[in-house]
Amino acid sequence: MEYILIFITAVFVNNVVLSQFLGICPFLGVSKKVETAVGMGAAVTFVLTLATIVTFLVQKYVLDVFGLGFMQTISFILIIAALVQMVEIILKKVSPALYQALGVFLPLITTNCCVLGVAILVIQKEYNLLESVVYAISTAIGFALALVIFAGIREQLAMTNVPNGLKGTPIALITAGLLAMAFMGFSGIGA
Repeated sequence: MEYILIFITAVFVNNVVLSQFLGICPFLGVSKKVETAVGMGAAVTFVLTLATIVTFLVQKYVLDVFGLGFMQTISFILIIAALVQMVEIILKKVSPALYQALGVFLPLITTNCCVLGVAILVIQKEYNLLESVVYAISTAIGFALALVIFAGIREQLAMTNVPNGLKGTPIALITAGLLAMAFMGFSGIGA
């Protein structure tokens, strides 16, 4: 039951983009087409889960053991950057087709603050490894869900007659705000 609550809370109630405002750059930048949003969502899910596992283990078995907690942020940034590079190299060798599909999105994940935010949040929430993995996957699904919904709305907006003063970024920000308000309706579920 606890894992289901973590899942629902991370996906809907405390959506990383719409509630905690992490990962806004890719949310606004890669959300013009549903196809690219799905690709970015898949790439973030993979990297976020992998990064959370590795950073959790480094925190518990290196930083905490040697009293190096003050090195958490810098070490997590280095780990995430190294993981993204490693995943990019492995995908290029093992599956060139998948690398071509996700190749554009992988470098963007390095600068996605959502990945670092989740790695730090699982430590702050004092989750165990399994809870951390569930939280990471759930957060990534929530990120992907918000991204795909937003991309779908933006595709529809591109076909409508929007006033000149609202075209582009202004209407995108208004739409993001309305989407965040819609997700606030879930706030009674996980409380």
